[in-house]
Amino acid sequence: MVDTIIIPALKMDAKYETYLLGTAFARPIIGKKLAEIALAEGADAIVHGCTGKGNDQVRFELAIKRFAPGMKIIAPWREWNIKSREEEIDYAEAHNVPLKISRETNYSKDKNLWHLSHEGLDLEDPANEPNYDKPGFLEMGISPAMAPDKPTYVTISFEAGAPVAIDGQKMKASKIIEKLNKLGGENGIGIIDIVENRLIGMKDRGVYETPGGTILYKAHEQLEMITVDKDTLHEKQKLAVDYADLIYNGKWFSPLQEALTAFANESNKYVTGDVKLKLYKGNIIPAGMTSPYSLYSENLVTFGESDYDQKQAEGFINLWGLPTKVQALREKGLL
Repeated sequence: MVDTIIIPALKMDAKYETYLLGTAFARPIIGKKLAEIALAEGADAIVHGCTGKGNDQVRFELAIKRFAPGMKIIAPWREWNIKSREEEIDYAEAHNVPLKISRETNYSKDKNLWHLSHEGLDLEDPANEPNYDKPGFLEMGISPAMAPDKPTYVTISFEAGAPVAIDGQKMKASKIIEKLNKLGGENGIGIIDIVENRLIGMKDRGVYETPGGTILYKAHEQLEMITVDKDTLHEKQKLAVDYADLIYNGKWFSPLQEALTAFANESNKYVTGDVKLKLYKGNIIPAGMTSPYSLYSENLVTFGESDYDQKQAEGFINLWGLPTKVQALREKGLL
């Protein structure tokens, strides 16, 4: 999942309405594996436990249709007379299916390496404040209010847009995420409370914990500031919305994804360097960055003496402002 979908999304800075796509990342990978196993075992159907209200039914089934197009799909929530999570628990208890939840802790949660989501119960009313400090609610970290009074510094190294090291120690991307999950969790990083627009048309409220991912996105965005040219960066920021929509909507296995991923890789070929961040009570504070491919020139931008000829700005402004001037002349009848 990490190299296949998370790293390309990181390179594109893809976010869906500030959501860092944790569940959406996992579903295409799971769906593909379900299809592969079903075909290998000679199965005649695949069953999933998604409700008829959510996004995951779409994500799973699009992946299954891509890799096992003739496979029958069974979704009990859509076919049986199950109307609520409570009835689902009733069914599990009646059939001796072990559960890790109780009726009182029956949040709908999804956890993987990248994130943990919380939905349901008191969160269904947007007027309710999430009880972040309640024991057992947050699992990947602590609330900013409970975080240490002393900041933590971390330096993340990138090569062509992909994270390769923490504080000079090389490790694979999955281990970097694990390490940053620990550091971020300890400092109350990466907790968001949002109402998002589901694919199927309704709004849904969720609390997401993404400590390591939030740090990586921030570090990557910082490094892009000095390594990516203006036109490419602005175009990438626009395409990031399309890329996030594509992932969120379950269309990972599509020609558009392949084309946009190629753009993400190409636009990140100079995103190499080190980014230092300060983690403090839920905040990620930039603390310096360097790159062998930096486009930033202190000599050009300094307020002191430099090689830049400031007289050249006059001609540029005259040309840049010519359409504005011509419009004004027309309005005054002077053309």
